[in-house]
Amino acid sequence: MKKKIINIIKYLVFMGLGIFLVWLSIHKIKSNPEEWNEFKLSLSSANYWLFVPVFFIIVLSHIIRALRWRILIQPMGYHVSKPNTFFAVMIGYMANMAVPRLGEVLKCTILARYEKVPAEKIVGTMVAERAIDALSLGLIFLLALIFQFDVVIAAYQELQVLIAGKPDEVMSNTKKIIFLSIAVLIIVLLLWMMFTKRINKIMIATQKIIKGVWEGLISTIRLKHKKLFFFYSLLIWLLYLLGTWVGFYAMQGTTGLSISVAITCLAFASIGMIVTPGGIGTYPALIAIVLSLQQPSIPNSIGYANGTLQWFAQCIIVLLVGFICLILLPWYNRKKQL
Repeated sequence: MKKKIINIIKYLVFMGLGIFLVWLSIHKIKSNPEEWNEFKLSLSSANYWLFVPVFFIIVLSHIIRALRWRILIQPMGYHVSKPNTFFAVMIGYMANMAVPRLGEVLKCTILARYEKVPAEKIVGTMVAERAIDALSLGLIFLLALIFQFDVVIAAYQELQVLIAGKPDEVMSNTKKIIFLSIAVLIIVLLLWMMFTKRINKIMIATQKIIKGVWEGLISTIRLKHKKLFFFYSLLIWLLYLLGTWVGFYAMQGTTGLSISVAITCLAFASIGMIVTPGGIGTYPALIAIVLSLQQPSIPNSIGYANGTLQWFAQCIIVLLVGFICLILLPWYNRKKQL
């Protein structure tokens, strides 16, 4: 019960942050009538036909992600079907839009149910996948630094000011408070477990989970198709990059921007997707910051409009395909059993 309450509070905090950033961005644009008119004009005159190529690019990236996940599962001796893996991935993404990280649990549960794979072992592959994604995002940031060093540094400084007003001092104090709070919470939790004699049960359950996670992690060393795994990882991020770049052509004010600009936008927008549920508020705000720092500078209203459009396109794709997968999942498995 307490865990559910904590998760709800965390969700409300991050969702609140996203909504606040949406309000702040719109408020800043509306305070300038000229920018507000530009923002509305950009959205009303956008080329919405570009949704079609972006749709196929994004869906293909999710298909590749599902194929890559299968490669991680195979060394454990389980051969899961491609459709079920894809259904699980898309339903997981759809769930993540409602509650952060719920999708990771849900897609493991779905595959465990329909493919008879122990859920704790699949969790290990999730950890490995996230590690690869973190490394890939790090490489994207490295490329952004190589091609747009000044923009990346300036965007980081703007973020610090946006979050804390006076970056260095306030952020360091914030970090101290966070770390202290976590330490106190851990001590209180350990004392509660000791006094209620629940620590043994928790330790047994934890050992089982750790064993499964470790088996999932170690499976990456025993991959039969290592080259294909890393090719898929590269292809996923190339498709993300292509989708971002094609998205620039949806608006007159961002048409013709280079791939290097798309790399920087992808780097910061990916952080936005992590920070708030589904990237609400943060995704368009971070794209607007990056675009406003280009030479020549792109007005904040146009940058935010383009970021909003790209974010909205991704949400629609995930919701639409995720919902279709939710319907197809039981139908496919009933058909498979016949």
